[in-house]
Amino acid sequence: MVTLVNRAKMTTATTGTGTITLGSAESGYQSFADAGVADATVVRYVIEDGTAWEIGTGTYTASGTTLSRTVSESSNADAAISLSGSSVVYVTATADDFANILKANATSNLTAAYTASVDDDGTITTGTYTPTTAAGSNSKKIICGGAFTLAPPVTTSDTVTHLSLLIINNASAGAITTSGFTKVAGDAFTTVDTHKFSCTIQVTNIGGTEYSTLVVLAMQ
Repeated sequence: MVTLVNRAKMTTATTGTGTITLGSAESGYQSFADAGVADATVVRYVIEDGTAWEIGTGTYTASGTTLSRTVSESSNADAAISLSGSSVVYVTATADDFANILKANATSNLTAAYTASVDDDGTITTGTYTPTTAAGSNSKKIICGGAFTLAPPVTTSDTVTHLSLLIINNASAGAITTSGFTKVAGDAFTTVDTHKFSCTIQVTNIGGTEYSTLVVLAMQ
């Protein structure tokens, strides 16, 4: 299994298709070593060189700060791209990594149904409601008591957040709009008193870019 770390992104002046010699950390990021990549560790990497890109696995060598390249996908018909000498390389997860994690959890951990507490975030009457899982459960409940905007949770790089949200209208319910989601699907919100909506939210952050979905199911 590959090692994943947070915000490790570096420059490289390497040219050609061989092993990379890492340069310095990009502004706002860490070096591989500072992010916790140990010598001889295998990481999932992405290389970007202008519009060319490469995804693969590589072994990090602390002496000389190099990274080998075993390509899985690339803009060069899935072969190694020829580096120009002005590239960046960073550690990230791929869709396969997430699928493997979910598969492992399904086979080793989810041997039975589970019970989770529900966070009651109270009545929302205005503004923007952004659910958070930082301190509490991944299951939320709110009362719609006015018009407000629903936004996705904020995530950190190379993480995924799953959240269930129950919305219950009261007599003062207003229109619920959404903002910031990559994709919204399902039923439309209403303003009818006692109407309920089961919402499933997923936010996947890859290399600092968020991909978020909201699926709404009316329960009346």
